[in-house]
Amino acid sequence: MSIPVPGADCTVDELMVVTLAREFTNDTRAFNGAVSFIPVCAYLLARRTHAPDLVWAASSIAVDADPDRLAESTLSDAIWTGASMLSNSPFDFWAYAQGARYNTFAFRGAQMDRYGNVNNTVIGPYDDPKVRLPGGGGMADLGGMIPNVYLWSTTHNDRTFVEQLDFRSGLGWGDGGDHRRELGFSGGPQLCVTNLCVMDFHPESRAMRLRSVHPGVTAADVQDATGFGVLLPDDGSVPDTALPTETELRILRDEVDPTSMRLREFV
Repeated sequence: MSIPVPGADCTVDELMVVTLAREFTNDTRAFNGAVSFIPVCAYLLARRTHAPDLVWAASSIAVDADPDRLAESTLSDAIWTGASMLSNSPFDFWAYAQGARYNTFAFRGAQMDRYGNVNNTVIGPYDDPKVRLPGGGGMADLGGMIPNVYLWSTTHNDRTFVEQLDFRSGLGWGDGGDHRRELGFSGGPQLCVTNLCVMDFHPESRAMRLRSVHPGVTAADVQDATGFGVLLPDDGSVPDTALPTETELRILRDEVDPTSMRLREFV
């Protein structure tokens, strides 16, 4: 479902993609997992605009793929077109991930907490869950290996952003503060882009902090939709999320995702 951004010639999905794309650079070496239309669009948009040397391994297999359009799955071989190299199997990328030659990955989960930890395993007790989810799909390993982790969610509500995860499938900043470093892991979550706002992480506490709200959304709206207290910037002011340019929208709509597969994340 396409949701217009009030007062702008774009939709929420487009705003999310563009916001995420602007975070990536020529040094980004990324790959993707399942149902990752928003970050995949962002990788492709960044490469077609300000980061032409960005490396993207489609489905973690096809290095520098350049598909004409996205398929019904971000793990489909239909998006491998134009790749400079294909890995022999989905397992080959692990060596690159372990050595941080791939340095960027994006997570989405059924639950996320204030420190960017993610649950995609169970809702309720692990031994007797209310819902058994698809599983971490490598989150437990990748959360510790990858230096630059980005989070996204198209469902910003207090069921997704919770005070306490029912299960920790993927590591963010752990228990906050220096916990991640004490565990021996470098890097960590950089940003969380949602359908309401953009959040970064406080440099000391590592708790989520509002960086911007999307047009038509207030900081109070974000807090009401979040199951934990969201920090504000030091000066207390929260700007609107910067809108996409005409060029970014044209490339996203006409070249990156002309069939709007990214909307499969908005149901």
